[in-house]
Amino acid sequence: MSEPRTVTLATADHGDVTLPCPSWCAGHADHRSDTHRADILHEGPDVVLTFRGRHVADAGLVQSPFAGVSTPGLGGRTTGVSVSLIGRTLDPAGLYSLAASLDGYADQLRDMADQLSTILGGSE
Repeated sequence: MSEPRTVTLATADHGDVTLPCPSWCAGHADHRSDTHRADILHEGPDVVLTFRGRHVADAGLVQSPFAGVSTPGLGGRTTGVSVSLIGRTLDPAGLYSLAASLDGYADQLRDMADQLSTILGGSE
């Protein structure tokens, strides 16, 4: 069995902090030394929604291993998925609920496209 991956990050309030890095963490290239230990964030690669070359939203795994008391929807010590579209971090149930809402919204957009096509005389 291989050793767990660790990372050492400089912090403003605790000096160098060495901690385990989850296998899904994409690294800490953007970490700043003036960061407080409570603000250390593990981030996974983003899943990006683009439309016509424009960034609409992204989502990715996140965890703040030294976070204080968690505020629901803002992340914390428990791994969650940060979703830029809603500005919240979700647990699995919340993520499934968001996906279901987006499926319903996509259906409404398709219905609206059908309605617009009819209004425009069948042209696209």
